[in-house]
Order: sequence, then structure tokens, then C-alpha cells
Amino acid sequence: MTKYDFTTLPNRLTHHTYKWKETETDPEIIPAWIADMDFNVIPEVREAVIGYADQMVYGYTYASDSLYQSILDWEKEEHGYSFDKEAVVFIEGVVPAISTAIQAFTKEGDAVLINTPVYPPFARSVRLNNRRLIENSLVKVNGHFEIDFEQLERDIVENDVKLYVFCSPHNPGGRVWTKEELTKVADLCQKHGVLLISDEIHQDLALYGNKHISMNTISDAYKDFTLVLSSATKTFNIAGTKNSFTIIENEDLRKAFKQKQLANNQHE
Repeated sequence: MTKYDFTTLPNRLTHHTYKWKETETDPEIIPAWIADMDFNVIPEVREAVIGYADQMVYGYTYASDSLYQSILDWEKEEHGYSFDKEAVVFIEGVVPAISTAIQAFTKEGDAVLINTPVYPPFARSVRLNNRRLIENSLVKVNGHFEIDFEQLERDIVENDVKLYVFCSPHNPGGRVWTKEELTKVADLCQKHGVLLISDEIHQDLALYGNKHISMNTISDAYKDFTLVLSSATKTFNIAGTKNSFTIIENEDLRKAFKQKQLANNQHE
């Protein structure tokens, strides 16, 4: 079995990294504010980067069949989620994917819902796209966050919410949502005609016996209104490579998403 090094602390002060920027001028600051792990990448990642560099030509490329297959295999083996290659849409980040979805599926002034607290770019993406931000607050029960589903439904109905950006597993609350909770979220969206964006970028980081469940594995019906977002960047600490993918099984939604992506010059 391969052993990996999680004890060596690399010196990142010369890497122009956002996380340690302020420490360059004040060594007393210990940064803990961004999802960027202070471990060296695993040898397999380093070898892949070196192999690419050794090509000696860095021109325009397209996604290889092996890249698609890696995603298909990983999602199936790790999370029990099987889907066709055509459902995968590559984009440079989960946050750009959220903005693209907001632009593709809502109009200016439409209501977009998020749970709070949540990763700050969720709210920023809604506001910068001139949509109406609806904040549904998570409630703390026995030391962990839960969703108040009665309030959630009121927020959806009273504000005529068009799109729900949902974080699963939750950042920063650390919740790995249960199947029952996920089902309630999706059923409310289905009941009220809300498009669901499920940001699952932290899917591989579940701890203490918790198991991530991808939204579209619960019911085939959810695939008609749900976009699943993910990436290898959090799992393998390669955020600087700017890569992610969107799984859109509904053909009409996928077409609309890709049209807006192209309009933004976010080429696959």
C-alpha cells in the first residue's frame, strides 16, 4: 500500500500563495482562512505535472477520453454515481460554474437562495449577477448545523425562488447531509419548480464514519432539475490548477449551461 507524507511542512513563503501572503510581512500570523492544505502533493500528481511539462509544447488542448473516464470511474467507485460521459461539462472552477448557472437559468431580479453561513462566494455570485439574494439560516442543534425545512419552504414560496445553491457537504459547517435531509431538499425544489445546484466539491473529505451521498443518486427524478458540481482540487490539494466539472444529466439544461459558458468565453 502506498504511503503518503502528511508530516512535512513545505515553506510556501516564496510561492506567492494567497494563504501565506500576510505572513510574508508579519511572521506572527498563522493563516487558517482558505481551503488550501499545507502538504506536498502526492507523488502521482507531481509525476503527472512533470510528464505534461516534458511535452515541451503547451498549446490548446481538448479533454481526453481518459480524463472523462477518470471522472466516471471515480464517481462510480467512490460515490456510487453512474452517468454518461455526455453529462460532464468542464469549467475552470465551481464558483464560475455557479455564476454560469445563475446567468443561464435566471433573470436579473430573480430570487436565488443559499443557506447561511456558507462559503462567501455563493452570496457574492448572486449579488454580482444582479439577482435577489435569499438567505435561509441553518440552525445549530446539539452542536451541529441543521436545516429548518419549514422555514426553507416558506423562504422558497414567499420569495418565488428560482434557483437554490446548495453546499453538500457543507462548507464551513462541516455537515455531511443525510439521505433524508437531501431528499427533503430535492423534494422541495421539485415541488416548487426550483433549479438545484449541488456543490459537492468536498465530497471526498467526509470523516468519522460519515458518507457523502451525491444528490442524483437518490432519485432519477432529481436529474431533471439538479446540476452537480465537483472537482479534484480539494481532494488532492491542487486548487491552483483551476479545474472542475459540472454533471448535467438533463440535456436541455446542459445545452443552456454550455451556451452561457460559451458566451462568457469559458471554453471547455
